[in-house]
Formats: sequence, C-alpha cells, structure tokens
Amino acid sequence: MPPPLALVLTIGFIVVLMRRDDRKGAGVSTALWLPVAWIFFVGGKFASQWLTLLGGSVQAATQEDGSPIDSVVFLALILAGAIVLSRRRVSPVTFASNNVWLTMFFVYCFLSIVWSDFPFVALKRWVKILGHPIMALIILTDPVPRQAIRSVLKRSAYLLLPGSVLFIKYYPQYGRSFDNWTGAATNVGMMNTKNDLGYVCMVFGLFFFWNLLSAQQVDKARRREEMVLSIAFLWMVWWLLSMANSATSLACILIGAVTMLAVSTRFVSKKFIGTQIVTVVVLLVSAELLFGFYSGAVGLLGRDSSLTDRTAVWQDVVALVDNPLIGAGFESFWLGPRLDKMWAKWWWHPIQAHNGYIETYLNLGWIGLFILVGVLFATFRKSRRELIQNLEFGRFRLAVLFSVIVYNYTEAAFKNIHLVWTLFHLIAIDYVVETAAASESDTVPAPSSAERTLPAGVAARWRTRQHTA
Repeated sequence: MPPPLALVLTIGFIVVLMRRDDRKGAGVSTALWLPVAWIFFVGGKFASQWLTLLGGSVQAATQEDGSPIDSVVFLALILAGAIVLSRRRVSPVTFASNNVWLTMFFVYCFLSIVWSDFPFVALKRWVKILGHPIMALIILTDPVPRQAIRSVLKRSAYLLLPGSVLFIKYYPQYGRSFDNWTGAATNVGMMNTKNDLGYVCMVFGLFFFWNLLSAQQVDKARRREEMVLSIAFLWMVWWLLSMANSATSLACILIGAVTMLAVSTRFVSKKFIGTQIVTVVVLLVSAELLFGFYSGAVGLLGRDSSLTDRTAVWQDVVALVDNPLIGAGFESFWLGPRLDKMWAKWWWHPIQAHNGYIETYLNLGWIGLFILVGVLFATFRKSRRELIQNLEFGRFRLAVLFSVIVYNYTEAAFKNIHLVWTLFHLIAIDYVVETAAASESDTVPAPSSAERTLPAGVAARWRTRQHTA
C-alpha cells in the first residue's frame, strides 16, 4: 500500500473512532480533551519534537532547561486544567485530606528544591509534575467519572496506537530509530524510544483488557461493539510490543491481566487480599532462595541477569549519592558533575537510573523513598476498598498498581513527565466530598461509588437524575 494512502486510511479510521466515542460517551465534558492532549504529548513526542518532525525550526532542548516550546505547552495545559478544577470547586484541602501520603510526597518534593544544586531547574520540573494530579482530577470529577476514564484512554489510544503502526510500517524514517543501549535498529512508532513505545502499549493494554472484561456489564448491542473494539486494540498492542521487543512492558501487561482475572474469582478473598499477597510474596522469595528461578524467568523474557547492564548502572549511581538521607534534590541528580561522570563512563549517556525506587533515592533520599512506599501502600488500601465496593473498577486499580510497582524495577516512572506516572495518579487519587446535608441523612440514600468522586454540585445533579429516572 502506498504510504499516502495508508496515511489517509489511518486518519479516516481515527476520525470514525472519535465520532463513535462522542456518540457513546454522552454526558462527559469537553474538558476531557485536556488530559487527552496531555497523554498525547507525554506518551508520544513532545510538541517541540513534532514541530521538528514537520520541518519547523526549533531551539534545541537541553538537559537542564528542556525546550521552551514544551515548557509553554505543558504550562498551558496545567493552567487550563487548574481553571477547570477551580470552576468545579475542587478543594485542595479536600484533596489533601483524602490523599495524605500523595500530598506529603508533593510537599517533600517541593521542599527538596531548597538543597538542589539547580533550584530553578528543580522548581520548573516540580511545576510540571502538578500536571499529573490535575489531569487525573479533571477525569475523576467529571459528571460521569467511569465513562470519563474510558473516553480519555480510548481517545488517547486512537491517536497513539494506529499512528504508531502507520509510522513503523509506512514511514520508517519517523517510526524507527537506534537503541541507546545496543546501537541496533529499533521500532519506536510515534514515540522516541522502544521503551517509550513499550510503556504506552502497557498502559493501553491494561485498559483494553479491563474494558474487555467490563463489556459483560453492558447491554448486548454495546457489548459486541466494545468486545470487538477491545480485541482489535489488544491485537494492535501485541503487534507493537513485538515490534518494540519490550520485555518489561509485556511482563507488566501479563501481571495486570492475571490480577484482574484472579480477583474476579471466588478463590481470592477481597477482604483478606493483603494477607494472600504477602503469602504469595513469601512463597516466591522462598522459591528463589531454594531454587534460584529469577535468572531463568529473566531469560524467558530474552534478558540476562544484569538486565542489559542496568545493575551496573545502579551500583554506579548509588555510589555518587552525597547525602543518602535527603538525596540531591527534586529531579536534580542527573545534572552537573554527576551527569558528567556517568556519561564519561557509559557511552550511551543514561539520564535515569532505570529503576524507579533507586531514582527516587537519588533525588529524594531515604526520606523520599519512605514516603513513596507510603503512597504505594495507601494506593493498595484504596484499591482493596474499591475492590470490595465496586469489583469492576477495583480490579483495574489493583492491576495498574501491581503493574506500576513491577515496571519500576527496570524503568524509572516515578519521575517528572511520564505516562505511567499519570496513569498511577488516576488510580491513586480519591476525591471525596459531602453529597448530602446532615438533615438529609435519614431520607437520602447513601452516595454511590460514582457520586463519591464528584464535586458537591455535580453530585447533586447526578443523584437527582438517578432517583428520578
């Protein structure tokens, strides 16, 4: 097929899917296009990279300052998102009270700017990470939050996945690159590296598998459409993963899928799932000590026990930490003399530790790592509670959590601008408000799971529609 024809067909395919989503997604707000735009730039190429691809003259990005164009685009999205939340009367105090550990993490990141060697760079990067909770809150405070989650992730997938197939098959000058680790030719799609393509596939693979399972809850006509759509995009994810050869992302999708299936059975206790998980972890650790299956499992994924030299990088970066308690300051480790030392040793010029927990330790020290673990445990407790109250969304939250935890063993996603970090905020945040006055407590039914995520005014309209239907 000629590339121009493939381009026209791909654009047509995306337009049809977008129009279908508009028809099926009645009730969601137009503000959802803000998180879609955020995911498009965070998951794919940045705005400055798209302009360069289209032949524009763009000032080159630097390690310290990034690109001015990208800074403007991300700041515009963040400010627009803040305006949306302000109009919805989303309260920072309510957010903090419902997400204590996550709030502590953001506050500590801000405080760590004080001891950074590059405080202005750290401050700019801290402002950028505000985009993650802002975009998540835009989705979660939408009048129909569950439909909003589906609409945002579907629209984002429509843009990134078919476009990546198009780039790899018909525009290889854009869709293929060279691996920083080995120098070998790789497939990157609409992203910058094969690892980027891998985690984008992971995010949408988890979503469409969840959407496939959830299709059983809708009417017969819609069920068939949702199942066909989900299977088609899961096939697309599989093809792109095979092109990217991303073992970590594939393993995380499998972990998430198994989690969703397992918690849907009667053999897994929703109430005592924490105890069951601890039991499984103890058994795995015991099996490793007795039989040493780790190397074999890594080998099945086509990797060696050094994880393509990652373990050596971990040793080198940990040795460069001056203050283990507080770290180098928010997003500041990979700057200045530390970066020079790492680039002098490693020819492929790493800019991250390829481990989210070590990366957090480098920048925020043991204190930051402790708070991050608190965030993960708090998210698990929220997921467990959701699992008991609402199995459909609870299994998605739990599957994403486990996948993110495992993903950060070989990649650093708890940092700055990263699509996996955005997805994590979507399942980590609870935004709960009072939906009924005290005088109504005896006559008004308790708010539903959907209502509990809404601002008071929106929740009242939602409740009125539900009880008068």
